[in-house]
Amino acid sequence: MRLLGINSNIMSLGGIAIAIGAMVDASIVLVENAHKRLENALPGTDRREIIIASAKEVGPAIFYSLLIITVAFLPVFTLTGQGGRLFKPLAFTKTFAMFFAAITAVTLSPALMTMLIRGRIRHEKNHPVSKFLIRLYKPFVYVALRNPKTTIAIGLMAIFATLPMIPKVGSEFMPPLNEGDVLFMPTTLPNISIEQAKQYMQYQDRILRSFPEVISVYGKAGRAETATDPAPLSMLETVVQLKPRAEWRNIPVERWYSGWAPGFMRSVLHPIWPEERTIHWEELIDEFDKAMKFPGWTNAWTMPIKTRIDMLSTGIRTPIGIKVFGNDLNEIERIGLELEHSLSKISGTRSVYSERNTGGYFIDIVPDRLAIARYGLTIRDVEDIVETAIGGMPLEVTIEGRNRFTINVRYPRALRENVQSLKDLLVPLPAVGVLAAMPGTARETSGGGSASMAGMGGGLGGATVPATTTTAEQSQLGRSIPLGQIADVRIVTGPPMIKDEAGMLVGYVFVDIDQAQRDIGGYVNEAKKVVAGEVTIPAGYYLKWTGQYELLEEMTSRMKVVIPITFILIIILLYMNFRNLTETFIVLTSVPFALVGSIWAMYFLGYHFSTAAWVGIIALVGLASETGIIMVLYLDHAYERRKAAGKMRDLNDIVWAHMEGTVMRVRPKLMTVGTTMIGLVPLLWAQGSGADVMKRIAAPMVGGLISSAFLTLEILPVIYTYWRYWQIKHEKS
Repeated sequence: MRLLGINSNIMSLGGIAIAIGAMVDASIVLVENAHKRLENALPGTDRREIIIASAKEVGPAIFYSLLIITVAFLPVFTLTGQGGRLFKPLAFTKTFAMFFAAITAVTLSPALMTMLIRGRIRHEKNHPVSKFLIRLYKPFVYVALRNPKTTIAIGLMAIFATLPMIPKVGSEFMPPLNEGDVLFMPTTLPNISIEQAKQYMQYQDRILRSFPEVISVYGKAGRAETATDPAPLSMLETVVQLKPRAEWRNIPVERWYSGWAPGFMRSVLHPIWPEERTIHWEELIDEFDKAMKFPGWTNAWTMPIKTRIDMLSTGIRTPIGIKVFGNDLNEIERIGLELEHSLSKISGTRSVYSERNTGGYFIDIVPDRLAIARYGLTIRDVEDIVETAIGGMPLEVTIEGRNRFTINVRYPRALRENVQSLKDLLVPLPAVGVLAAMPGTARETSGGGSASMAGMGGGLGGATVPATTTTAEQSQLGRSIPLGQIADVRIVTGPPMIKDEAGMLVGYVFVDIDQAQRDIGGYVNEAKKVVAGEVTIPAGYYLKWTGQYELLEEMTSRMKVVIPITFILIIILLYMNFRNLTETFIVLTSVPFALVGSIWAMYFLGYHFSTAAWVGIIALVGLASETGIIMVLYLDHAYERRKAAGKMRDLNDIVWAHMEGTVMRVRPKLMTVGTTMIGLVPLLWAQGSGADVMKRIAAPMVGGLISSAFLTLEILPVIYTYWRYWQIKHEKS
């Protein structure tokens, strides 16, 4: 970590946490094998030689098993973007831990064994823990080996029964990483004014602040002075700071004894099954959402950091978004409105909002060039009045400590609050000297005479004026004229914001879903079917599903390439260890058995397939391969010993040899699984920021280890027995 600049954070330490149990697996197998050799050794035998021989016997297999665990994490290193930045520290630390555990297992551990294994080694038959495990496990193995077809059928049934559960688990790119705070982003129609937006925001913030779990709220309307936040005025943003979870209120819970148990019994049962619990995150967000239902507003609930990352990477602030590409804003808006109507009917939809590409209200001030010319004005003169009197012109910046404040000048609100007021704004007319010099003010004659005006209130002094001006207009020269007489001031509608992408105009549809109820992948698959049947997409227009779903698709397409390559590398390492292709594939049968437990664990816990879950499944593949290697290693040793002694003649001999390789070696197998689970189970009870990610890594690993241990201990010996029996029949023939 020091050399690569990886600091201590929840993910880098999480990599060590999920590896800490597996790091000692090699030493468990080495020490147990040494004990097995020593308990059967003859008196006077050199203990050091026995320990070295036992280490040589299992050392290569242990080294390769830890190497496989290391290689199995290769897909995590190929992640990019959010997934890569989040999980690469975890992958690095876990890989470092397992790699050096493999080195230590074949160097330091044997040396320490020769120094520290002392005294009398109790035989396994006399060890209380081993006696219990053997007595418990022996009948199961005996029945399995005597009924191989039934045993294999049970294993296949477990796999086939799991296949229908895979679609029910669902998929998402990243589990909700609880940041401790909430970002509330309501959206309304684009014709809202600044005053209305401010009033709504204050009212909404006041309601949110009334919840006892809220410390403070801070709202923003419109865009900040930055190019990275092109937020329209119709989109509000409120950061809701929450109290620590321990300070949230409790809600009543109906227990099995509620309503009938007498007082003394309730006092005994309440500490075990309390009738109240702390409100969950999802329940709190639902209460927020119900309280913030206002006509014309569409709510979206997310988290501050996550939203900024999503908007920078995909431009979408909700978990799912649809980009409508085309060439006409009106047609894009029509498609967006149809999408809004269709998606709102899908189960799990919290809100749908299609950005309006038209419908924004604007004030257009169109100068009348002919009228302007009559009064000797220019377009620039009119635009200066519009900029200074209506828009406001920054004149100076005042410096107060570290703060900078601009000083703007414009007319008071009473003179510019409606269209008629804008029409009545006065535009100063130019001096007469300027007027006389302007083109178009030359003397015009009629009937050979000249029209000259002199002695007017402004002191024209013989300057000529256009013959087309009226007396009322001439009386205004040298003073001011209403803006409405020289420009058309009107309210028009148009696009509040024009977006383009990939060389085309684009409109956004934001979809917020209840992620506790629906997964992103399953929701989009259903939504695509609904859209295909209800929404008409003309030629030249197309939809792009984006947001978290786009990142999920990128990760899935990458894993489709990397995971098969990883499996090929695992197969190569297994073959290098066993030098036998059949044993390689026997070990790989433990992988589907492990996945059975992973999928059921995720289903019962309500987790979806996500980047975090795939990290746990990838780590499980290595652990399952390790369990299979240890099992096949012990079976090989038992088979070779009996064959060398001439006791391998028929199926009964194979069964008893494998009883020895499985039953008498059950302790190290359960210890390797147990130590790994002890390191993982505490992660399932983790709370706080980042805990949701670690839970989804640990859950498939814990579930997979349980099913892998059970099915590997039962079914793998049966498959191995079939193979050895086929070998004996082939040798005899």
